[in-house]
Amino acid sequence: MSYYERHVFFCTNQREGGKACCGDHGSAELRAYAKERTKELAIAGAGRVRVNIAGCMGRCEEGPVLVVYPEGVWYTYEDKADLDEIIEEHLQHGRIVDALRI
Repeated sequence: MSYYERHVFFCTNQREGGKACCGDHGSAELRAYAKERTKELAIAGAGRVRVNIAGCMGRCEEGPVLVVYPEGVWYTYEDKADLDEIIEEHLQHGRIVDALRI
């Protein structure tokens, strides 16, 4: 069994020279929000959910992106409301949010 039920990786990569990147969409701040929100909901920690920073995951044009493992489901998001939906539906209830899936 895995140490975490679900592991969420947020790309927070920042590129130079005007190249597309998740960092241009506030991904670091939104990742921090998701991490705090999982703590508030008491779903963070061993046996539950872990929210982590990731470097470039190669999907810059679709950013910002995050991926949830072990399912391997990729999402894009725009704001806290999108993250709230992912947290409530996928992380709490195991239901994939098709509208945000890439």
